[in-house]
This record gives sequence, C-alpha cells and structure tokens, in this order.
Amino acid sequence: MEEAMGNLFDNYYEMAAVILFVIGFLSLLLQKNLIKKIIGLNIMDTAVFLFLAAKGYVAGGLSPIIRNGVTDAKLYINPLPSGLVLTGIVVSVSVTAFFLALTLRLYQQYHTLDIDGIVLKAAQTHKHKDCHKQEERDE
Repeated sequence: MEEAMGNLFDNYYEMAAVILFVIGFLSLLLQKNLIKKIIGLNIMDTAVFLFLAAKGYVAGGLSPIIRNGVTDAKLYINPLPSGLVLTGIVVSVSVTAFFLALTLRLYQQYHTLDIDGIVLKAAQTHKHKDCHKQEERDE
C-alpha cells in the first residue's frame, strides 16, 4: 500500500491531469449553462496537455539537438508530446472560439444559455412552424 501511495505521489503531474480531466468532464456532463460547459471542455483540454507534457518530460533531459556527438536518446526529452501539445492548443482555441460564437447565436435567438431552455424554445418554435404549414395546406 505504501509503495502504491509513493508511486502516486511520484507521478503528481499525471495525478493532477487526471483530477483536472474529471473536473472538466463532470462540468461538461452536469452543467446546464453553455458557458460553463465550454469552460469544462477547456479544463479537459488543459488536463490532456498537462498529461502529454508530463509524459514527454525527462528529468535532466536536454532539448533534442545532438551536441558533441552524444546520440543516446535517454539524455534528450521526447519532442513529440511537445509538438502534440502545441497543435492541441491551436485546435482547442479554434474549437473554443467556434463554440463561443455558436453560444452567442443561440443566446441571440433564444435569450438563454440554459440547454434545457434552448431545447424547449426550439421545440416550441418548430411546433409553431409546423402548425402554420398545416394551416397553409388546409387553405
């Protein structure tokens, strides 16, 4: 048991990433406000970036540029997680901007950020339009 706890605390970056991911996931599932859902998604993104960065880090490692003819891979950090994190950040910012623009349009249309309210108002609008179409066909 002590060994497991020691390993848990040795990997505190990974543990923090998992905790952040769970917080973001629960926020995404349980919140009804669209802005809070977007924040939850961003917390999840950050958790994944932290996890990748922690996995790519080598204590005392050098940047992956060969110096003085030393080619032992164990001495260098892995550049792939860093590249994935940078790409992920760009994608995350783009997705967040899209979701915020979509949320703004939904607010302008339905005057609420509550998902249940939007669904209810959209269903009422759709039902109202169907009634008008039926009346036009009957005439």
